[in-house]
Amino acid sequence: QVHLVESGGGVVQAGGSLRLSCVVSGVTFKEYAVGWYRRPPGMERELVAGMLWSAATTHYADSVKGRFTLSRDNTENTAYLQMNSLKSEDTAVYYCNVNNRENDYWGQGTQVTVSS
Repeated sequence: QVHLVESGGGVVQAGGSLRLSCVVSGVTFKEYAVGWYRRPPGMERELVAGMLWSAATTHYADSVKGRFTLSRDNTENTAYLQMNSLKSEDTAVYYCNVNNRENDYWGQGTQVTVSS
């Protein structure tokens, strides 16, 4: 059975930092692309950052470029999202995703609230 467990969310003041973690089990993590998505209040889910299985390429949404960093540790089956210089518009539920050509798995989400 596949599990993605996110952690690290919380309440932070604008300008602060948070580091989200996503521990993945039940799949060969190194063979999967990984991404972080978010759903702001009342809005659709959007891609924040994505990385191929090879980690050769990382894509960031324009709104987070230069502030957020996606990384992965294949030995720990864990993906991270380092979020710096947080803004109120970063407030959302953040979701971890892993996928390949056949499968697509999601975590339960973790709430990030940025107070201004």
